Amino acid sequence: MKAEEFDKKFDEGEDISRYLDISRARRPVQDQKRVNVDFPLWMIQQLDKEAKRLGVPRQSVIKIWVAERLKQA
Repeated sequence: MKAEEFDKKFDEGEDISRYLDISRARRPVQDQKRVNVDFPLWMIQQLDKEAKRLGVPRQSVIKIWVAERLKQA
């Protein structure tokens, strides 16, 4: 498939995943390391409430908020 056709499919909102070989895909500078953080129960409850409102997992809320704060620093 030519790039123009691929771009057109993408621009039209078509699912292009079947045209991609993601077997060796990686996110540069996105290596991860697991950390454990203890939060008070009230924070967990607030995080869960926000996660439910957004329709995402609690971990996503934490990652987004920490990233936003780091960008401000």
